Amino acid sequence: MRLIDTHSHLYDEAFEADREQTLQRAVDSGVGLLLLPAIDSESHAALFDLCRRYAAICRPMMGLHPTSINDNPHWREELQRVEALLAERPEGIAPFVAVGEIGLDFYWSRDFMAEQEEAFCYQCRLAARLGLPVAIHTRAAWERMTEIIGEEYAAAKGRGELLRGVFHAYSEDAATYRRLKELTEGNFLFGIGGVVTYKKSVVAEAVREMALEDIVLETDCPYLTPVPHRGKRNESGYLSYICEKVANLLGVPAAKVAEVTSCNAERMFMASNS
Repeated sequence: MRLIDTHSHLYDEAFEADREQTLQRAVDSGVGLLLLPAIDSESHAALFDLCRRYAAICRPMMGLHPTSINDNPHWREELQRVEALLAERPEGIAPFVAVGEIGLDFYWSRDFMAEQEEAFCYQCRLAARLGLPVAIHTRAAWERMTEIIGEEYAAAKGRGELLRGVFHAYSEDAATYRRLKELTEGNFLFGIGGVVTYKKSVVAEAVREMALEDIVLETDCPYLTPVPHRGKRNESGYLSYICEKVANLLGVPAAKVAEVTSCNAERMFMASNS
């Protein structure tokens, strides 16, 4: 099978001892491409180093994660750094495939909601202007994120631009899926990861109602490890378990899920770099 992990943190320190072996296991399992979201400037060096060493397999994103805004008096400077890197990427790495990961995360604290929303809107507008997709992180903030993405999508359309991207780690129900698809006129995809393999998973029920053309696969490694490895460190080589679960839920062969979701990922992330 041909698989694309659309959200992997392989540059994370969790892989410091065996990063090359982990990458090889991913390749051996059929994962031919890993898309690596940025977090903040503290992780840029590791992200860029991995993308330089494995340019054919690892492609970078650039953005500011919402939790990196919390308690950070310099978050606006971080946003300026994001914009500067998107304008002139570091030497030796492939073009950025998305502005990400960005979004809203009210799980840890609700004291920085206004700042997170400002940064989220800023990066959505930046992506639309540059013709890049966004990778949206949402935790304990789905209702507010849905409101904002509807407003930003409409505003971009009014400017003659297109806001598109992926709802990373989608974990909501089928009704939210339908609402988001309607608000964005089908120009967003839904990142399905390890949570779909868990018992009593809300997103598993949502996937039953999703069109395969709306789905991309992801691990979010080292987080959200799928069954049967739940409780251990996640890695991109486990993407096949997610693929198989989606295939089971939709009643189609895993090979079809792999092929269609890979085509979806290429259409979303690679078209702007062609």
